[in-house]
Amino acid sequence: MDLGVVVAERQIEGKAPDGSSFEVVIRFGAPRPDPLSDNGDWECPHQIGDDEVAAAYGVDSLQALLLSVYAVRIKLAESGATLDWLGMPELGLTVAPALS
Repeated sequence: MDLGVVVAERQIEGKAPDGSSFEVVIRFGAPRPDPLSDNGDWECPHQIGDDEVAAAYGVDSLQALLLSVYAVRIKLAESGATLDWLGMPELGLTVAPALS
């Protein structure tokens, strides 16, 4: 799978166990119709660093994009690395505004 047109990317700071710093870039491709779907589903590709491009799927382009962001957040959390982006919890990848 290819990433296609990159519509968003973020640079995340990391700390290795030896204390050295490193950077990880996450990229999101534009959502696009899933070529394997007979139901009009969409896919949204994403890539973490130099890892293989993966995708999340949804019933429309917005759901595919949101699930792709969620998938990246989960993968980064499961990596066990110490990561930071502007001191934000969940690396700023959670969209949960307070509603009043």
